Amino acid sequence: MTGAELYKKLANTPLQMAMAPYTPELCEEMAVKITRINQLKKEQNAVLLAHYYVPREIVLGPADFVGDSYKLSDDASKTEADTIVFAAVRFMAETAKILNPNKRVLVPGTDPSCSLADSITAKDVRELKSQYPEHTFVCYINTTAEVKALCDVCVTSTNVVDIFERIPNDKIVFLPDALMGKNVINALKAKGIEKEVVLYEEGACHVHERFDYEFIDLFKKSLPGTQVLSHPECTPEVVAQSDFVGSTSQIINQVKSYDEAQNLLVLTECGLVTGLVNDFPQHRFVGACQMCQYMKSNSLDGILRVLENPTPADEVILDPQVMQDARRCIDAMFKYARQGK
Repeated sequence: MTGAELYKKLANTPLQMAMAPYTPELCEEMAVKITRINQLKKEQNAVLLAHYYVPREIVLGPADFVGDSYKLSDDASKTEADTIVFAAVRFMAETAKILNPNKRVLVPGTDPSCSLADSITAKDVRELKSQYPEHTFVCYINTTAEVKALCDVCVTSTNVVDIFERIPNDKIVFLPDALMGKNVINALKAKGIEKEVVLYEEGACHVHERFDYEFIDLFKKSLPGTQVLSHPECTPEVVAQSDFVGSTSQIINQVKSYDEAQNLLVLTECGLVTGLVNDFPQHRFVGACQMCQYMKSNSLDGILRVLENPTPADEVILDPQVMQDARRCIDAMFKYARQGK
């Protein structure tokens, strides 16, 4: 990809959605780095996985696979590369390591944490299991390997409602996202499904919990007909006022489905909204998105660094027993998710 080609794809990016203005000069510099990254990947038999939320130049440039948590987990399970570079956050890279225990997994972000994953520990899960011994423990994919190792099945925002419905046990503990848990309970009730769901009340995504239902009301009044699309990590009040609720990939597919130009208020991370603005210029995207500081700690420079001179801190190393137990939890997700196919 040349600098001119990259600039053409990024030129219409709103300034508030970019880490820096995408100028022709900056895109030329990025194109040189992308060429070097692709060369190193080929030399090392490496593959680059990138979440939609990372800076757009990574998604458009060196990424081999782009997706949400579920798609990237599936991609990681199928790769034949010797090295996986995961441009996202650490819990996702851990999932790639669990699915590929004999491969090297590198994390290029300078701060690859996650407020949601960091909200619960293995100790917390053990205490909950002692309180609810008859419950099936379901964890959101936004959890550490140690937490997954103690749970029965993992879920993503794409498949959470379907998996809850398919779990034979009517008693479930869901962790750590309390807001998503409340939205799942409401979605199940709307389908006539009653299950006893215990929530871990301490967890929330620092991006999605910020959106306010009054913000939606303002735009619906000032721009009648505005379509509101939100992520299920938002509050139940925001979800209740949304025209569409879905995961990252589901939001993209919903935007693709509109035949006519729309005013769209998309309540999720700026990386996804940036991609929608670039790819669907016929629509008017209104309002404001929120940036994830952890996803935005990924950069072309960081990817170059871990390919050229990685440090021990860049590599994901997990206890073999933890990986084995967490793999069982993730495999259960794939099993339940594929039951409807």
